[in-house]
Amino acid sequence: MATRAPLPAESLLALAELLSSDPGDEDGADAAQGPAGGRSGPGNIGPRKASDASAAPLPPEDGKAIWSAGEVPEGSAGDASWDPREQPEYEIVFKQQVRAEDLFLGMSRKDPSTACCEDMLIKIKLPDTKASDITLDIQEKLLDFRSPQKRLLLHLPHPVDATNGRAHFLSEQSTLEVTLRMKRELDFINFS
Repeated sequence: MATRAPLPAESLLALAELLSSDPGDEDGADAAQGPAGGRSGPGNIGPRKASDASAAPLPPEDGKAIWSAGEVPEGSAGDASWDPREQPEYEIVFKQQVRAEDLFLGMSRKDPSTACCEDMLIKIKLPDTKASDITLDIQEKLLDFRSPQKRLLLHLPHPVDATNGRAHFLSEQSTLEVTLRMKRELDFINFS
């Protein structure tokens, strides 16, 4: 069993100087303070954050809005569990665009799985609802549907393009169909 040689006195003094906050303070009462003189904590780990004073707040797009859309965090629409309105019945269907070369010639890597789908279709069944009563708000991972009788706060299984979607109400079936383009990472299947 090997024993270590004791540290030289100058190494111990250099280590003590690094750990002490005040070179004249020998009692070690402020050993918890860092070299900068302030207390160290979890916030001192990692790079320093830029000060908030340099960022000027942007005015909201809507004159009556309190916050702009960029200031509201994703998914902060709240939980609909407290809402007394009934949750409508809904169905999520994935769609893909299939061309002749995909179907007959097999020139692409598309298969029937949801990994090859481009669009997400959400069918919401709304009996006794008029199209004028519907309010629909779509974010990247959240669909928020409201009507006087029903409320649906749906967290989407994939991120979607919130600005380029289509919605139409089929009055004879009392169904709202919302088609959203999914944001897919380019992988070995979705390479185009």
